[in-house]
Amino acid sequence: MKTLLELIKDSPLVKKAYDMALLAHKGQKRASGEDYITHPMAVAQTVLDWHMDEMSIIAALLHDTVEDTPLTLDKIKKEFGEKVAFLVAGVTKLGHAKYRGEEREVENMRKFMLAVGGDIRVVLIKLADRLHNMRTIKALKPEKQGRIALETLEVYAALAERLGMYDLASELEEISFPIAKKKEYQWMIDTIKDKYEERVAYANHIKPIISKLLANNGIKFSKIDIRAKKLVSLYRKLLKYEMNLERVYDLIAIRCIVNSVEDCYAALGIIHKNWLPLPGRIKDYIAFPKANGYRSLHTTVFGPEEKVMEVQIRTAQMHNEAENGISAHWAYQKNKDTKNYIRRGIASFAKADELQLIKQLKDLKENPPNNEEFATLVKSDFLEDRILTLTPKGRVIELPSGATPVDFAYHVHSEIGNTCMSCRVNGLVSPLSTPLKSGDVVEIMTQKNKRPGDEWLSFVKTSLAREHIRKVQKDKNKVLYGETLKKYELRLIVEDRVGLLNDVTNVIARMKININHHESREDHTFANHKMLKIGFAVSNYEKSKELSEKIRKLKGVKSVECHPYS
Repeated sequence: MKTLLELIKDSPLVKKAYDMALLAHKGQKRASGEDYITHPMAVAQTVLDWHMDEMSIIAALLHDTVEDTPLTLDKIKKEFGEKVAFLVAGVTKLGHAKYRGEEREVENMRKFMLAVGGDIRVVLIKLADRLHNMRTIKALKPEKQGRIALETLEVYAALAERLGMYDLASELEEISFPIAKKKEYQWMIDTIKDKYEERVAYANHIKPIISKLLANNGIKFSKIDIRAKKLVSLYRKLLKYEMNLERVYDLIAIRCIVNSVEDCYAALGIIHKNWLPLPGRIKDYIAFPKANGYRSLHTTVFGPEEKVMEVQIRTAQMHNEAENGISAHWAYQKNKDTKNYIRRGIASFAKADELQLIKQLKDLKENPPNNEEFATLVKSDFLEDRILTLTPKGRVIELPSGATPVDFAYHVHSEIGNTCMSCRVNGLVSPLSTPLKSGDVVEIMTQKNKRPGDEWLSFVKTSLAREHIRKVQKDKNKVLYGETLKKYELRLIVEDRVGLLNDVTNVIARMKININHHESREDHTFANHKMLKIGFAVSNYEKSKELSEKIRKLKGVKSVECHPYS
C-alpha cells in the first residue's frame, strides 16, 4: 500500500494538488496548533487507504480550500477538471448541514448526506474528513466537542454503518460516545467492567476448543478471534432490554473466518452438533444479507459450563466487506507497464454480483454504475420524489420534489410561511415560486402583518402550505376594522438599486397594509430600471392613493401607477 507522500512523488497531478492546498492553507493553523495542511493530508491518506481513485485523493487534499481560502471552484475546475471540482463542491455543501440534537431531524441529516453528495465519493471523503476531526477533537473547546461528538454519533457513525463500513463506524462511535454521552458512558464503565472481563476470559477459553473442532472435521479456517461489543452498541441494546445485561448474549462474540460459503454452513453444523443453539437466535445473513450488504452466519449456543455465547461464521471476503463496507468494493485496472496505476486506474466495483451491496444500500430502481463510469449521481427510492434543503443555520428540511420557498417557509414554521415576503436561494434573491433542488440553502424574509398572496396556491406543492394559505385567506374578503377590503396593484418603474424593494415594503408595512403578491422584471424602456408589481388590499381608494404618494417620494422611483386588481 502506497503512502500519500509516495503518491505525491509518483503522480504529477497529486503533487500539483498538494502544492495548491499547501499554498492555499499557508499560515492557517488548526485548534491543536498544527499547520492546517496536516488535516487535508490526513483525509487524503484515509481516502488512499480506502483504495479510492486519484480524483478522490485530489479532492480530499483540496476539500477545505473553497470554504476556508481564496481558492475558487473555477480555479480547481481549470486545473483538475469538472469532476474534481464537483467532488470538492459536494464536500463543501455537505459541510453546511448541522445536527443539533433534535431526534426528528437525524434521519433527514443522514438522507441529506447520501442525496446531496450525489456521487458516493463525496460522502466517503466527508467521512474521512470527520474521522480525522474526531481523532483530533480534544484540541477543541468542551462545548464544541459535545456538539460535534453528538453529530458524529447520531449521523456520521450511523451513516458509516449504513454503508457497511463497520470499522469506521466503530471508531467514530468509540471516540464520540464518551464525549456526547458522558453520564451514560460512565454508567456503562461502572456497570459492565466485571461482567465484560469474565466473558473475555470465557471466550479465550473457548477459542482453542472451536479451533480443534473445526480442524478435526476438515474445516479450513484462516483465524478465530474475539469480537467485543462496543460500549455504545451495547448501551443501545441494553435500552431495549430494560438495562438487563443478562439478556445481551453478544457482549463477546467468537468469530470464525473460514475459506468458503460451504465451509460456513459446515462449521455452523459442527457448532450446533456440539452445543445446543438457542431457539430464534440463528441468523443467516449469507442467504439474506442486511440492507448494507453485510453477510455472515450468527448463532447463539449454550457452550461449555452451559454458558451462553455467540458465534459468527464468515469467509475472508465477507469479513473484509463487513469491516470496510463500500470501500472494500473498489478495484483498479492496473497498468502492468507503470507504477502509476492509481493515476491511470478506472475506479470500478470488483464483481458484478457484488453490486448487490449498492442496490440494497441505495434501493436503486435503475442499474448502478458500470465499470466504465464510476458512481454517477445516485437516487434512492426513498428520495426519488423528495428534496433536502437547508436553512441558513444548517437545519435540513425535507420537501417533495418541485417544492418552492413558500413550502419551505411553512415547513419551518406556519408564521414564517404566513408572513413570507421574499427569499434568497443560495444567497441570490429569487421568486417565491422557484422550484428548489436538494442542497439549496433557503433564507426567508418576512414582513409583519403580511398575508399569503392569492397566487401562492397556484405553485405550492405541500398540503401543509396549502392548508395554511387557505386558512388565512378564507376571511380576506370579509370585514376588517368594520370595512370591506378592495384589491389594488401598484406598478412601479424603479432604478435597479440595492435596498429599494426593502424601502418600498417598509412604507407599505408602516401603513399596516398587507401585500398579496409581488413581481419584479427587467424594464426595457429605461436602462438599468425594473418594473415592480405589488398587489395589496385596502379599505378604500384614498388609502391606495396615499400609499402611492409615499412610494413616489422614495429615491429611485421613476413612476407609480395604481390599478384595481381582481
